[in-house]
Amino acid sequence: MCLIVFAWRPGHALPLIVAANRDEFYARPSLPLASWPEAPQVHAGRDLEAGGTWLGVGANGRFAALTNIRDPHQPPARKSRGELVARFLSGEMSIDDYLTDVVGRSVEYAGFNLLLGNAHELWHFNARESGPVMLAPGVYGVSNAGLDTPWPKLLKARAALIEVLDDPRPEALLAILSDAQVASFAQLPDTGVGLATESLLSSVFIASPTYGTRASTALIVGADGTRHMVERSFGPYGGHLGEVALRV
Repeated sequence: MCLIVFAWRPGHALPLIVAANRDEFYARPSLPLASWPEAPQVHAGRDLEAGGTWLGVGANGRFAALTNIRDPHQPPARKSRGELVARFLSGEMSIDDYLTDVVGRSVEYAGFNLLLGNAHELWHFNARESGPVMLAPGVYGVSNAGLDTPWPKLLKARAALIEVLDDPRPEALLAILSDAQVASFAQLPDTGVGLATESLLSSVFIASPTYGTRASTALIVGADGTRHMVERSFGPYGGHLGEVALRV
């Protein structure tokens, strides 16, 4: 998952609103949003290469999502980051205990941002920073750097989310995620991947022959714990492959 914008509003009629794009190589096999056969309480897509996931919900109001940290110089990782989301969603550990475990083992993974939540708390952990942070109410964004790092696509998507919060329907959230306009060269960050790649990755929705946005997910959580999820799947050049809608 390479871009997540979200509103955390505990006590509100819609306490959590999430719009997220997962960007990945099209050749990496995956399954769309669904209940997992071995863990029916988990509703998420699935990475078939490593078995994890990038965003999903679980029992007792659990929510988790992940983005990678872009760093072409980081060493190969021993474990897939997607298992961090999958283990939390399918397990029963408290957020505190789970984060303690993750912090102690974070060196086993390449760099990541991890969001973990339930009906009462939402936490963010960037593996390159000092430690997990419990988030105050607000509207946030995370891509492939730190929380609210002002990359053009994050600023654009977060501002667009604020505009629809009075009536946050899935179609409005998915429209935010479909923006394929790249940033100007003057706005591009320098993350060490070269100007052409920085430009390709600068749009909210990425499309190319080999790499791009594979899934766009809208999540709306109600005060009663009901989760409304809509996910659209895409292939090379941004070709639309399908849509899944769930209420759980």
